[in-house]
Amino acid sequence: MLKKQYVKKNAICKVTFYTQADLKAETVHLVGDFNQWDERATLMELLKDGRFKITLDLEAGKSYQFRYLINGTEWHNDWEADKYVPNPFSGDNSVVTT
Repeated sequence: MLKKQYVKKNAICKVTFYTQADLKAETVHLVGDFNQWDERATLMELLKDGRFKITLDLEAGKSYQFRYLINGTEWHNDWEADKYVPNPFSGDNSVVTT
């Protein structure tokens, strides 16, 4: 799930990324264009309800591809993303448009 909030006269979009609660994960990293697809750069916070979340400040007016990396081994999409695009690894990437 994605939550967006525009600030600084719409130059920045604060995007909060939430996973589903039923992942049963120990760690979740948010990986995408905004962190050069670094699998360790953006660790998400575990919430009491079992979901993971993180908020990023992204430049408004752009689209960013991303995926969730669960326990360092499983890739998941955000099924409430703005859209999906094929990736070169026989799957799709989630896309958030700010």
